[in-house]
Amino acid sequence: MLRLLLLCGALSCGASSDAPLTFTMLQWTQVSDGSSVFWGNATLGGRLSHLLDNRNVTQVLPLEPPAAWARQRDTVSSYLSYFSAIVQVFSKERPLNYTQLLLCRLGCCLFPNGTTRSFYEVSLNGTAFLTFHVPSATWELRWPRRDPVATYARRELMKYTETTHNLQHFLNTTCVDILRAQSPQTGKQRGRSHAPLVLGLILGVSAVVGMAVGIFLCTGGSC
Repeated sequence: MLRLLLLCGALSCGASSDAPLTFTMLQWTQVSDGSSVFWGNATLGGRLSHLLDNRNVTQVLPLEPPAAWARQRDTVSSYLSYFSAIVQVFSKERPLNYTQLLLCRLGCCLFPNGTTRSFYEVSLNGTAFLTFHVPSATWELRWPRRDPVATYARRELMKYTETTHNLQHFLNTTCVDILRAQSPQTGKQRGRSHAPLVLGLILGVSAVVGMAVGIFLCTGGSC
């Protein structure tokens, strides 16, 4: 399973004989009967760095001192608990009698020639749903039909700086800077902490997923 996830992350940046240095995060959120379950992982340079299991985040690589990591871990746990509570409230108002599974895949690549590429993709129940076009900081529809829910989700995401320009900066700058610090070509390995990046991605993904799931819970699947 882990090999498959790493392969998916590599494919996001395209196959090449000169393999890029890649940071990839995968997160699944399942909503069913008013409850939410989370799982996923983060990899840095092909190495598993963090695991997300429901509301528990585990640091696999020792990238953050224990005390700092404990604070970051508690922040993520609190956020996911808050998200789950919102889902429960929504489900009482508008019961969801079917399961929704969202997958977010995001990250960035640094190629040996110094070029970079960032990506953010959201799928719903195994079908491409939305893609974030990083250069223009815009969300694009990937749903196979002009579904009003997908259109509504895109319109809502475009309203907020957090899910447009802030996300663009995060993927183009923060993520890439971390890779450059790790790249042998740059000679800038300084042993810096990467956990804030990973946890920031977890929070960002959860925010987008929360909005998407909230749309389905509040509308019952139609707008």
